Amino acid sequence: MGLFDKIRGEFIDIIEWTDSSPNTLVYRFERHGNEIKYGAQLTVREGQNAVFIDEGQLADVFPPGMYTLETSNLPILSTLKGWKYGFESPFKAEVYFVNMRQFTDQKWGTKNPVTMRDPEFGPVRVRAFGTYAMRVDDPGKFIQEIVGTDGHFTTDEVTDQVRNVLVARFSDAMASSGIPVLDMAANYDELGEKLGDRVGDDMEGYGIELRTLLVENISLPPAVEEALDKRTSMGVLGDLDQYTKFQAAEAIGDIANNPGSGGMAAGGMGAGMGFAMANQIGQAMNQPGGQGGQQGGGQQTPGGPPPIPQAPRFYAAIDGQQTGPFDEAALKERIASGSITKNTLVWSQGMAEWTKAGEVAAVSKHFGATPPPLPGS
Repeated sequence: MGLFDKIRGEFIDIIEWTDSSPNTLVYRFERHGNEIKYGAQLTVREGQNAVFIDEGQLADVFPPGMYTLETSNLPILSTLKGWKYGFESPFKAEVYFVNMRQFTDQKWGTKNPVTMRDPEFGPVRVRAFGTYAMRVDDPGKFIQEIVGTDGHFTTDEVTDQVRNVLVARFSDAMASSGIPVLDMAANYDELGEKLGDRVGDDMEGYGIELRTLLVENISLPPAVEEALDKRTSMGVLGDLDQYTKFQAAEAIGDIANNPGSGGMAAGGMGAGMGFAMANQIGQAMNQPGGQGGQQGGGQQTPGGPPPIPQAPRFYAAIDGQQTGPFDEAALKERIASGSITKNTLVWSQGMAEWTKAGEVAAVSKHFGATPPPLPGS
């Protein structure tokens, strides 16, 4: 290196930074012990701020633009340096470039389930995750509170802290929302707004602003989700009795259409299964909600009371002719009219032969009682 290059290298006359990385938040301009020349050119590009630090103290902050570093645009640094009447000699100061653009698609989520009291399920544990976008809002405060003397500060070094704050505030936001777990999917936007309001003050203390804070999913433990799936399935099936009948009928149809192979043995097995299915359908049809509680002929419904006993019906020999059968009401009419007397022969199912009506208890009870003869007559 020549003498001229060595002398020129003692002073910095151009200060700028071009960012080629996707996650750099703060970059310290490297001077390698060189001093900044009076009148040096400072270039701050869009999406950047330049922060001057003098011996650990925050000095001047420059927004986007081109600057010639003189006493007039370094008021705080001039005060710290004691330049009351200006200066023309080189000076030393640390220059930090702060990336002011938004960093999107930052992830957050609960490491452990959060316990809350649900109005329908009682105490439940839920997990949640989502995304957010952040940007540096106050570069001076951000360097003072978070960066310190780190010369290359990336998003990875601050996202853990942001995530911890989000999870802590999310628990409060979710518990105070009063929204049932099953309705949270329809209120993700509302929860995101509540969460953003709660973490706003925390982030402001770091010089950070969170934007587009999103809740993407709130999930229950696997066992609870499995129980909900079963409950949903029952709701989809509807009437389980009708569904059972439908399944049985479908099974019989499948057997009829697919007799299978294996000769007579397979055919016999298919027929046996068909008879079994038919029996199940018959039983299902006799269940409450099927086609009536009793079938024709007064058959007893499985699991129900026995049929009501039927009164016997009688045939009668009137004027030498077999008439009837007569039920109880018809018998009373014939007896009242005199067509049937106590000596009239009658017969009903279960009797061995024709018998006088007065000797059959089921008929004789309808004849008027004859009083006994008076005493002494």
